[in-house]
Amino acid sequence: MKNIVKELLKSSVISIGMSLTIFCIICVGFDIGFHGNFSLVGYQMTKMIVGCVLVGLGFGLPTIVYQNDSIPMPVRVIIHMGIGCAIYTAVAFAVGWIGGAASIGQGLIIGAIMLGIAFLIWYCFMRFYRAEARKMNERIQEMK
Repeated sequence: MKNIVKELLKSSVISIGMSLTIFCIICVGFDIGFHGNFSLVGYQMTKMIVGCVLVGLGFGLPTIVYQNDSIPMPVRVIIHMGIGCAIYTAVAFAVGWIGGAASIGQGLIIGAIMLGIAFLIWYCFMRFYRAEARKMNERIQEMK
């Protein structure tokens, strides 16, 4: 049980950090794109930062599903990414990343970019952990 809580905390901190980092990079991009005239009013920045934390938790907490080896990997990925993407979509509408002034086409583009980034991050983590497992297996074979 203690190990599960530790893993949840670790994955949550990593995913919140990644979410906030991506948000900061996008904010810098908008600031440059608008030539220093990018501004948010009415606590929009606060709402967006809280939204980023929620998105981070939405992608970080469901990683616990990867601890259950009885569930096939494709189902684990669908559970993890499904929960994360659903939370992202809800937060995106709530804080104004999608909707409002955005057209349907812009919303679809934003959604596609979000899915692409989410799966790219997942793919990088999958590659990292597979390489770690391969190194451990090689080390075990060397010890025999």
